[in-house]
Amino acid sequence: MTLAFKETNTSLRAELRKPAISSTGGVVSTQHRRASEIGAEILRAGGNAYDAAVAVSFALGVLEPWMSGPFGGGAMMVSPEGGPVEALYYGMRAPQKLDPADYPLAADGHASDLFPWRAVEGDRNVYGPLAVAVPGTVAGIGTLHDRFGTMPWKDLLAPAIACAREGMLIDWYAALMIASRAQALSRDANAAAMFLDDGIWPKIAGWTALSDMRVNMDRIAATLSHLAEAGWQDFYRGDLAQSLVGDLQAKGSRMIAEDLRDYRPEWQKPLAIAHRGGLIHATPKLTAGPTLADTLAHLEASHPAPATGAPGAADYLAWAGALRAAYRNRLANAGDTEVAEAGADAPNAPSCTTHFAVVDRQGNMISMTQTLLSAFGSAVVSPSTGLLLNNGIMWFDPEPGRPNSVGPGKRCLMNICPVIVENDGLRVALGASGGRKILPAVTQMALLMTDHGLDLDDAVHTPRIDVSGGATLQADAALSADVLAALGEEYETIAVPRSFFPLAFACPVAVARRDGTNSGACETTMPWAEAVAEY
Repeated sequence: MTLAFKETNTSLRAELRKPAISSTGGVVSTQHRRASEIGAEILRAGGNAYDAAVAVSFALGVLEPWMSGPFGGGAMMVSPEGGPVEALYYGMRAPQKLDPADYPLAADGHASDLFPWRAVEGDRNVYGPLAVAVPGTVAGIGTLHDRFGTMPWKDLLAPAIACAREGMLIDWYAALMIASRAQALSRDANAAAMFLDDGIWPKIAGWTALSDMRVNMDRIAATLSHLAEAGWQDFYRGDLAQSLVGDLQAKGSRMIAEDLRDYRPEWQKPLAIAHRGGLIHATPKLTAGPTLADTLAHLEASHPAPATGAPGAADYLAWAGALRAAYRNRLANAGDTEVAEAGADAPNAPSCTTHFAVVDRQGNMISMTQTLLSAFGSAVVSPSTGLLLNNGIMWFDPEPGRPNSVGPGKRCLMNICPVIVENDGLRVALGASGGRKILPAVTQMALLMTDHGLDLDDAVHTPRIDVSGGATLQADAALSADVLAALGEEYETIAVPRSFFPLAFACPVAVARRDGTNSGACETTMPWAEAVAEY
């Protein structure tokens, strides 16, 4: 085997820290500080963790619109204090009138983003109206609020509406994300008008430290205002549904009104994965939850219970082996209820998807992941609503005759892995963003806090590896020389720094509770991510 290094200053990387916070009040952890503040404000106003989650979900769709939004999908783990843990699935699905003939295979090559499927002519399954799947996010959030919410729906959308009226501030990170997708955004007139200048350049011309450049989101503000008054069902069976379907059909999508009308999220009994005295609750299907269970089963069979404290070379080798075995099983044995993903290397793409976690002072918890799939989704904007649209069709294999071949009405398999961890008086709401890199990150974070007894702060700062189905193992360059050497002897290994762009590792976000004290932490390298306490 081999070990390769990418040039990096590992000594500086080792000093990068974003300390966890703790409080006897509630804590909100998200990938955007303003969204975390909004969640904390809801808690201060008397809302519970689920009220805060509603507000945070819509706020994130405005503050980092390339990661997620109302026209996306996701799943959540809901853990009321003293009550059973439940999973809520609200993933995307293919339109009923989808025609596989719309996705002819190119003569050669692979898809241009995230998954190494055979390339489709014109990347029709990646960008544009034919890449758009039926969304679930609004239904998921609405269903959560119907059951657990205590504050009025319209009050919880008010912060996102205010953010939209201000417009999204374009700082260096936003400019970088827009630039990374400028070519795709230029293909759709409405997306280009929203995010680009002259339909070509990111909105950064003349940008200085004193400038206040913003993306105009007045159309989104109007959409959210309507949704706040009409209720979430309007998105699927009302005026908003009619506008969304009309926009999609005008652009060439096969979406019909019945696709939205018939969409339903699903409450599910989660997997309860027993692991060395603890319990990890995970989503049971169409996510990475089953593969997490398989990973832990392989680990227990091959690796003795480790000593507490920082992991060593033997631990990283065991993690790599268990993840490899679980991915092989996923790829070889996936069937009708959990479709297969491709097995080649996943590219180090820009960060996409967002995860957030909330715990309130009473101990109610939520772990939620929402996504448009790719950064900026399909790079298509609905002109009537201002919303970016997902590209969920990219989750399907365009080659016919396979378990995950694209087809009408099929549900999309997601890579997401929100979990609730319980171990010796500790409860953690945990998840990550980062496509196929999510599962390795969530697995390692959970093991660091259970098997190794690390607190949330130490766990989020501990170097990780990525083993997400490809031939190459990626190791954090901040790992010690003996760990890197051991990995290099066993696997084709490349040492790279943790970074937000390109994304070599996923971006975990979590809250934890022990003995009435709550804590929160986020991935250190994500520029906007931060945990905020209620008090």
